[in-house]
Amino acid sequence: MSYIDGIKEKAKANKKTIILPETEDTRTLLAAEEVLKEGLANLILLGNVDTILTDAKKERADLTDSVIIDPERFEKTDELIEMFYELRKNKGMTLEKAREILLSDRTYFGVMMLKAGLADGLVSGACHSTANTLRPALQILKTAPGVKMVSGFFIVDVPHCEYGENGTFVFADSGLNQDPTSEELAVIAASSAESFRLLVGAEPKVAFLSHSTKGSAKHALVDKVVNAVEIAHRDYPDMICDGELQLDAALVPEVAASKAPGSPVAGHANVLVFPNLDGGNIGYKLVQRLAKAEAYGPMLQGIARPVNDLSRGCSWMDIVGVVALTAVQAQL
Repeated sequence: MSYIDGIKEKAKANKKTIILPETEDTRTLLAAEEVLKEGLANLILLGNVDTILTDAKKERADLTDSVIIDPERFEKTDELIEMFYELRKNKGMTLEKAREILLSDRTYFGVMMLKAGLADGLVSGACHSTANTLRPALQILKTAPGVKMVSGFFIVDVPHCEYGENGTFVFADSGLNQDPTSEELAVIAASSAESFRLLVGAEPKVAFLSHSTKGSAKHALVDKVVNAVEIAHRDYPDMICDGELQLDAALVPEVAASKAPGSPVAGHANVLVFPNLDGGNIGYKLVQRLAKAEAYGPMLQGIARPVNDLSRGCSWMDIVGVVALTAVQAQL
């Protein structure tokens, strides 16, 4: 059984309701049909009912078992507008502006539905930027209790790979924070370890990556990673982590034995924490394209309810995978 097949089985065992706001994109409609056919989640599609059904017919996508909600006609729209106004009135929000935003931006509307308890998770980003997904989530849902920041990660599943957890990894932060500080890297590592534990079901072994291993290079960029490891050991003593490690030292036991002997992580890492967004984003795309890996995300961690982003280059099958992952996140 592949990694994503295991996630789908978990999703089917305790079905959750996931919102898909980007119904103008045919990939969303094709993904919705597959999610419903496989029984991975209950779906709420946002948009004009006639338009969605017409577009679905053109794509031969059967959306019979979905719930389609038009924000203009939904019986709870006024209630959601009032809730949004109350949440943001101290930031200058007016009722008129709240109405304008919720009726013109379906991601905002969907996130408000999450806030009101009308669904369990939301997936967006196939045709919008990460900011379009993240902004309403942060404004409305905010961070989860005890979490200092929101970060992004990819689940990367590499075929025929002996490294990681049978070829499965978390890559972080690969989609959100551009140049995290040492303190932020430590938080990203802790969140990523918990995401790995939840979504992969194995013990996370976290490698803080660098172009240096254990002092082999001297640079301010190396110092940032070294400091992050010290903070992680102090603030998250139960997390198995180490660094700074070059990628080969993190993954390959033979290299680890030479470069980082005695490390609890080197040669066995399954959670890879990159020093910045450049490294994380380039890294996951290299593995995805050259190793033919499946890459699901960017998933968001640290938000009070499951809201996940998509790469604008995603396929409809990628959307299916992220919906399944979001459903599993919502089971907590």
